Amino acid sequence: MTEQITELKQRLVVSRKRDGRCCYDPQAKRELIEAGLQPGVSVAKLALAHGINANLLRTWMTKHQRQLLAGDSPQRSAAARSPFIPVAPVSACRSPIMLPELAARLPNGVRLEWSALPPEQLAQVLRLLSSLPCSDSIPG
Repeated sequence: MTEQITELKQRLVVSRKRDGRCCYDPQAKRELIEAGLQPGVSVAKLALAHGINANLLRTWMTKHQRQLLAGDSPQRSAAARSPFIPVAPVSACRSPIMLPELAARLPNGVRLEWSALPPEQLAQVLRLLSSLPCSDSIPG
């Protein structure tokens, strides 16, 4: 592990600009970003081990994640994948007798049930619910 850190640290800075700022190797930079995105890794410790400022590494990581979310890169890292599963409406021609049902239990104990809704209306309810802000994102 120490050899990898030393080797990456040596490859990271390729030159310096006139004003003293460093120019970084893109491949080494990408490896460092991927290492920082691993679960349980201390960004500050990783930056210190490679001789760069922790804020700079955090900026690189944030920029990398934004690019992934914007679809600029064909490869998506596991850390950038959405934890949500896309929901597709159930086709009405599958079974004319059975209508789709939706049930949810909220953290406050409230149970919501939608049954006997045509698939189009159930899809509309799901679209409406997905557009609402998450309660965790509301301050206070």
